[in-house]
Parts: sequence; C-alpha cells; structure tokens
Amino acid sequence: MNEFERKIGYEFGDISLLEEALTHSSYANEHGLGRIACNERLEFLGDSVLSVIVSGYLFAKQPKLPEGELTKRRASLVCEGALASYAREISLGEFIKLGHGEAKGGGASRPSILADCFEAVIAAIFLDGGMMPAEFFVMRFIEEHNDLADAPRDYKTELQEIIQQNPEERVRYVLVEESGPDHDKTFTFEVHLNSNVIGKGSGHSKKQAEQNAAKEALKLMGL
Repeated sequence: MNEFERKIGYEFGDISLLEEALTHSSYANEHGLGRIACNERLEFLGDSVLSVIVSGYLFAKQPKLPEGELTKRRASLVCEGALASYAREISLGEFIKLGHGEAKGGGASRPSILADCFEAVIAAIFLDGGMMPAEFFVMRFIEEHNDLADAPRDYKTELQEIIQQNPEERVRYVLVEESGPDHDKTFTFEVHLNSNVIGKGSGHSKKQAEQNAAKEALKLMGL
C-alpha cells in the first residue's frame, strides 16, 4: 500500500478505503467477503466525482465550446480506454486484488477492470481527503491527455443527441445476453427506441457493448 501511495502521490488517513478500492469482486467472492467488500460501490462514486472534475476543467478551459462538443470531449477523456491508459501509467494492475481465475485470465491488464478500479481509487481519495486531492490526482492525467484530435467517437452521446430532437422519443439499453467465464465475459446489449430495437452490440464490458449497439443504430441511420 505504501508503494502505491507513493505512485499516486497521496497518503491515506484511512488506508481501508484504498484497500477496498483495490479489491475486485472476484477476490471478494473467492474469499467470502461478499459484494459489499469489493470496489464496485467506490467505482459508482468515483465515476461521478471524475465527471464533475473533468466537466469543470473543460468548462473553464473551453469557454466558447457549446454543450454538445463539451460532452463529446468529456466522454473522450473519461471513456474506458482513456481510464485504462491512466491506470497503466501508475501500474495499477499490479496492485489490484483479483480472484485466482481472474488473475490467471489476465484480469490485471483488462481495460474494463483497470478503468473501474481507477474510478474506485478516485472515490477513495475523495472520501479520505475531499475534492481537492481527488482533483489534483485526476488532473495529472487529464492535462497530459487533452489532445482530442484523434478522440474516439462517443456513439451513445451522438445517438442521444439525435433522439433528443424529438422529445416524445425514448432510448434505452437492454442487456440481452451475458456469456463466458467470470474472467472473460461477453455482454450483448440492444438499444431500444421506444419499443423498437434499432441496434445490437457486444463487448467485454457493458460500456463497450452499449457503445457498439449505439454504433450499429447510427449506421442504420446512415450516420
């Protein structure tokens, strides 16, 4: 834990928060700790803290950009691929507690696991020290990776912006299939426009599967 604290440049007052942030569900289940002992709750909180920090940064940095463009840029900076990249910079995978099967299956380098754990670490710092150290931690990555010229498309946001042009329309993502072992699952989502299926996509994380479903929907729209 001391080594990881040195890597992230933050010393915890409550080290149990960091231990929880680094505990994957596979490890908690394997050791009979229960889902509440893994980092999923911290991931939930970290996702929101990260969004606030990056939104504030872009709002101040890009005063002339409209809301839609700010949303796209934020998505590029906080997408799974970007977060996994940040995690690799601090060798996060070396410190994650994984179950035997997940570790054997290469979970320590899996983008979805790295991204989720990175968000959990943000939440742990936020709960331990408040917004200021959390922002300091996040900004060391955001400021170095703010080259958005080649940013990947955020298909979900693009689709949502199109659907919002018709207030009566509603879009939602439905998990229709989940297959494979715990360390290498594949998720399949359908994107529904009201009661109609307009796209379907799969991926090794729920976020990626939803993006692929939105991508297919946009393709069918000729976009």
